[in-house]
Amino acid sequence: MSSQLGVGKSPTGIQGFDDLTLGGLPTGRPSLICGSAGCGKTLFASTFLINGVRQHDEPGVFVTFEERPEDIVTNVASLGFELDSLMDHGLIAMEHIAVDPSEVAEIGDYDLEGLFLRLELAIDSVGAKRVVLDTIESLFSAFSKPAILRAEIRRLFDWLKERGLTTVITAERGDGALTRQGLEEYVSDCVILLDHRVHNQISTRRLRIVKYRGTAHGTNEYPFLIDADGFSVLPVSSIGLAHQVHEERIASGVPDLDAMLAGGGFFRGSSILVSGVAGSGKSSLAAHFAAAACARGERAMYFSFEEAADQAVRNMRSLGLDLGRWREAGLLRFMAARPTFYSLEMHLAVILREVIRFEPTVVVLDPISAFTESGDRLEVQSMLLRIVDFLKARGVTGIFTHLAHGREEATTDAGLSSLMDGWVLMLNREVNGEFNRELYLLKARGTAHSNQVREFVMSDKGISLVPPHLGEGGALTGTARKAEEARLRRIEAERLAETGRLQQQIEQRRRRARAQIEALEAELRAEEIALQALLASEETQDRQRAEDVAELARSRGADRFVPESAEGGK
Repeated sequence: MSSQLGVGKSPTGIQGFDDLTLGGLPTGRPSLICGSAGCGKTLFASTFLINGVRQHDEPGVFVTFEERPEDIVTNVASLGFELDSLMDHGLIAMEHIAVDPSEVAEIGDYDLEGLFLRLELAIDSVGAKRVVLDTIESLFSAFSKPAILRAEIRRLFDWLKERGLTTVITAERGDGALTRQGLEEYVSDCVILLDHRVHNQISTRRLRIVKYRGTAHGTNEYPFLIDADGFSVLPVSSIGLAHQVHEERIASGVPDLDAMLAGGGFFRGSSILVSGVAGSGKSSLAAHFAAAACARGERAMYFSFEEAADQAVRNMRSLGLDLGRWREAGLLRFMAARPTFYSLEMHLAVILREVIRFEPTVVVLDPISAFTESGDRLEVQSMLLRIVDFLKARGVTGIFTHLAHGREEATTDAGLSSLMDGWVLMLNREVNGEFNRELYLLKARGTAHSNQVREFVMSDKGISLVPPHLGEGGALTGTARKAEEARLRRIEAERLAETGRLQQQIEQRRRRARAQIEALEAELRAEEIALQALLASEETQDRQRAEDVAELARSRGADRFVPESAEGGK
């Protein structure tokens, strides 16, 4: 039980409903659950009563005016509730009160004294804190006078309030009013309307809180589920824009795509739209996002609305992507269902419920365009907005594929792209009798990114993005690109060959010039040697001549100056 100021709240244990009502049903007051047949009133009341025992140690009393107790026990057992076990342990008491109008007519006036006595005995037997009355129309069918009927309804509600019993009263939908009597809704402190509608042969269950005295609550219609896990409501439209912003980048599984982003990938928690025509590779790119998350040791969830899980696993093997091993490891979960199997609201509820259970970090919805036949454009956008806000609030990266039926639609579909943080556009271009895939990174909030058109190539080694050749007529892809690249390679080869030939000619001329220079240098060296020899010879001759002159001079000087003693001795 809630300890907040104001109206006390008794949690119902119904997923999502307690969030909408900020705690549950009003404690010690009667709440009216109304709706048409088959909308889930009895299951709602049973869940409230059983969860009171299981989760909050509050025993209860279930009073049925129509169905037999054994039928109710069997019905709630399909939701995993062992009502008979709780009854055996004295935690829940069940009373079946059948009112026969013909018998009432025989005995005259009729009031609720007998009901009060039986209720009081049942409440005292288990120490009940919670009470369920199902369905109240059967009880009041015996009243023929409207004035007495109104008085007894007020008396019943006052009796329950005086004893501080948290009570759920179920009632059938009336014509022009929430209930057949048209009074219960006014004397109840809380009124919940359950609706089961069918549109285009698709059924939808919705819940609305019509009234809740003394407290704030959600006022929109909310889809709810009744399945093997019980009664659950998802208050998705109450989610705001106060989600956490992440700075971490995550890989897409395609390195070439990550390289087109300045930070090396998209921000965690982003919503990424992958749109394109049929066969452009949208599902393949989305599968790479999921596989990359699993490779990081994270969980990924893949909602497929066109392919079965096994078919998707088989197809991705052609790209060298083994999704089967991630499924076996428990990191990848597939949820496959046709869009027409549920209504938009039911798909929304299932998606959000499964995300809460599995707690993935990456979620793929492939393709969201499959819902266009299930509702109008505004309804589809509303559904997507709720999913986007829900994933962002949980820090989950969402990959949304969208099938476009033409180039113009693919490039101008602002209704979907405005919800997304990133937008990858994939197209098929027909050139020279063949289709080639192209990828455009049109949008990446908060990230500088390449504006280049990239050719999208899929092979058994995965996905690669090839920069296309930019020719005079635009970007060339496929064989046109390969032919142009081959032509340019031939031109380049011819240029290189011509350059080599010219280089060889220059080298030959250089060698001839070197030979001529060497010959001239040899002649010059020979002349220098001859000159040096001539100079050496002249120098020798000059020395010899000088010696000869000196010798001659000496010879002449000796004849002129002969000593006298030498003459006398003759």
